Amino acid sequence: MVINLGYQEKRKTTEEFMKTRIFPVVVTAAITSLATLYAASKLYEPKPYFDVSEKENTPVKFAAYESGTAKTMAGADFQMAAENSVKAVVHIKTETKARTVQADDVFGRMFGQQYYIPPQQGAGSGVVISADGYIVTNNHVVANADQVTVTFNDRYTTKAKVVSKDGATDLAVLKVEEKNLPFMEFGNSDNVKLGQWVLAVGYPLTLDATVTAGIVSAKSRSIGINRSQADRPIESFIQTDAAVNPGNSGGALVNTDGLLIGINAAIASPTGSYAGYSYAIPSNIVRKVVNDMVQFGAVQRGYLGVNYIDSKNATPEEISSYGLDKTEGVYIMNVMEGSGAEKGGLQKGDFITAINNNIVRTSPELQEQIARHRPGDVVKVTYVRNGTSKIANVELKKEVGQPKLLGAEMRSITNEEKKKYGIAGGVVITNTGRSVLAQARIKNGYVITAVDDNAVNTVDDLKKAIGNNSSVQIAGFYPGIRGMYYYNLSGLTDPNQE
Repeated sequence: MVINLGYQEKRKTTEEFMKTRIFPVVVTAAITSLATLYAASKLYEPKPYFDVSEKENTPVKFAAYESGTAKTMAGADFQMAAENSVKAVVHIKTETKARTVQADDVFGRMFGQQYYIPPQQGAGSGVVISADGYIVTNNHVVANADQVTVTFNDRYTTKAKVVSKDGATDLAVLKVEEKNLPFMEFGNSDNVKLGQWVLAVGYPLTLDATVTAGIVSAKSRSIGINRSQADRPIESFIQTDAAVNPGNSGGALVNTDGLLIGINAAIASPTGSYAGYSYAIPSNIVRKVVNDMVQFGAVQRGYLGVNYIDSKNATPEEISSYGLDKTEGVYIMNVMEGSGAEKGGLQKGDFITAINNNIVRTSPELQEQIARHRPGDVVKVTYVRNGTSKIANVELKKEVGQPKLLGAEMRSITNEEKKKYGIAGGVVITNTGRSVLAQARIKNGYVITAVDDNAVNTVDDLKKAIGNNSSVQIAGFYPGIRGMYYYNLSGLTDPNQE
């Protein structure tokens, strides 16, 4: 009983303490908080978490699309260019009959090896360039075709005739018997700038007409792809990052004005599909080549008449020897006898820096400028000799004939070169082309000094040394590189071919 009475007494004491001490404190705190909140509501405006009110200089706009006001990619609007371009870009399909071909290698020539190629089908793109049915595409799209079919954007399909082809520039012209066709106008590829927005239009991966966008990432690119089609390839590509895939070849590269500034031709890819870089033939080359094909049935190509090299294609030894790191331009290694360059006063050791006031720093840039002209045209060549800038008016000639042996171009070395290299004579390979020398991996500039241990001083000596032999060993060197290099040539069924 004592315990219970003590418990009740303790409980009563606790309740009295809560009523007299704690409760008034709690009530007072609550009243103070309410008063504080009331005062705050009167003194401050309610604010959202982020201030999105428009201010005069705030570059924030609503994302909703309104007709006529939408802009894309830094203000470039591709809608009109894309709609007009697809009407003038066609889908090309080719068929090639089965055939048997002779193997073009050492074993093929030695043993008469042949290959059977079954019937094939191919596809690509093309660009209508005139209302009366002329279409430009790539040479590699129609190179071996027995039949070419063209499908327009409205799905009308007709057969096309191949007017002419040119492997050096990888261009071809087709003709369809149609009138009043939508066509694309040429733009000036000289005005193309790095970073400029462009469209690639074509028929990739068997899809319908497809438009992709990108920028110009480089100019005057040479990637060596045309060497498989010509002994003297001409490459000065516009490089873009517009997506291009198999089937785009021959399609249009278009600026935002809808003008044709290039013909898509190649991609750089480890997989065969688009991997970031595509290449187009500049429209100024296309225009000239197409006009020749339509007017003459073949390309009328003028030649300056020099062998040349630039710092990008030279070895470290050549850069040092020729001073390529000290002067911008294309170095003249040799001037061909009887050429326009010789008559115009150009000499070995000169640096070509411009053609018709268009700056030239690399071999592709020089090729592009000369490729725009025909034999008989006179070009103004700006060059540097011994640090002094000079100008020569040079008449372009038809291909200047250099002696050919084994399918390669070559010449006897000059007296100056004899002194420089300390030799009695030799033969310089100036253009291996697709000859047996190229198959043996001999590079341009190689100097042949002996055949089967017999000294060779001139082209005539080389021709006699090879004679009717079906296999020989040649010895020589590369200027600026130490040591002798030996090559075995076999299967020379016609060693003295010109």
